Amino acid sequence: MTQPASVPADGNQAVWWVPVIAVAQSPTVAELTAPSVIDASCYLTAEGWQPTTNEQAVTDQRLCTTEDYEQPGRLQHSLQVTYVHNPGSPADNALYLALTRLTSGYWVSRVGVPYDQAIAAGDIVDVYPVKMGWRQKSPGVANSVLTVGQKPFITGPVVQDAVVAA
Repeated sequence: MTQPASVPADGNQAVWWVPVIAVAQSPTVAELTAPSVIDASCYLTAEGWQPTTNEQAVTDQRLCTTEDYEQPGRLQHSLQVTYVHNPGSPADNALYLALTRLTSGYWVSRVGVPYDQAIAAGDIVDVYPVKMGWRQKSPGVANSVLTVGQKPFITGPVVQDAVVAA
């Protein structure tokens, strides 16, 4: 077997805050590049994009056996974001200013493509419909920058591997 090629993670991911998407399964280039969209990639800290999935197990016990089996159960998607905060410069604080508590929108992530490559029809993205929670300002510590942690509450089906439409 030939060893499959790998893709470095550094520089090959982009994340956007998108206020409006009509159909999450096929966001359009226009929706992902609208003036209201914020490119969050350079706001997010190195560990600041944390999507997770918890898949529950349904126990399948049978009278005829001493073994317990399982079936896939409910999924729970979760997301946590941490981003830089610059309270002295509104121009450098757009993400913080946009993500007030209870703001609804979509987080969109694209991986495996150079960050600076423009979004295009046919790109594969993950789409997270959310309502933003409380902004938690991190305490300042030596040799660090000011950051904010925030929980986006998932409000609908997460779409993995959505294809961007023209």
